[in-house]
Amino acid sequence: MSQTVSAITRSPAEIVQCSPVSQAPNGICYARSGEITIAENDLERMIAAVPVPVAAALSRKAYYFVPLTVSQGDETVIADRYDVALSDNAVCHRNLNLGDAQCVFISTRLMDDKFSVAFEFYINVGHALVEHAGVSQTFADLAWQQVEAGVRGETSLDAWEARKFATVVNPEAEKFKNEYFAASFADAISIYLLSLYLDVDYYDLRERDYPLLAPAPMAERLRKIAEIFPPNSGFEFNIYYRRRT
Repeated sequence: MSQTVSAITRSPAEIVQCSPVSQAPNGICYARSGEITIAENDLERMIAAVPVPVAAALSRKAYYFVPLTVSQGDETVIADRYDVALSDNAVCHRNLNLGDAQCVFISTRLMDDKFSVAFEFYINVGHALVEHAGVSQTFADLAWQQVEAGVRGETSLDAWEARKFATVVNPEAEKFKNEYFAASFADAISIYLLSLYLDVDYYDLRERDYPLLAPAPMAERLRKIAEIFPPNSGFEFNIYYRRRT
């Protein structure tokens, strides 16, 4: 009788040691390890979509695309392939400081489609940029104008919650306002990058935990991001409106 063999797990340090790192033309360092289903050319284009000024904020990072990043208490291990027994404790990504660099391990088999893997990567990129360079004042001004106009919805649960507390009288309103700017800026960057890599349907961005920002305000934010970070050569940013049938 055949017996299913469990996936092999290794420490993040072992993965870093045995996985050759590539550097994309925009400067981003990345590697792949284990049985991942995303094609090499898709991964290369996913990385290449990040505009050079954004990639410059990631100089101390390396991205590792792996099957599963698994949390085992205080320890993180990397599985060499998808394993249903490990999937319950798998996380979408884990940032770990190893040596003088930060390594980001992204679980490609927990999501297993280009849209989800790319979005996870771009969300990490967006937050890394905000941590490194802060929030664009022109974007913050636009976002707050929309809030004051009462636009519907937001771009993430974090932005939705921060906006809620920033718009009521409380001693920490200014703190929540800054958190709102950071979250909404990172969100807009990640959605913009996703739209450079793939054709994104507005309805694909919906979540159940909060109402998504209305299409017109969303388009305004993405256009502002495109002004700040124009696409690299070979990539285009366009917004199309159509009636759903």
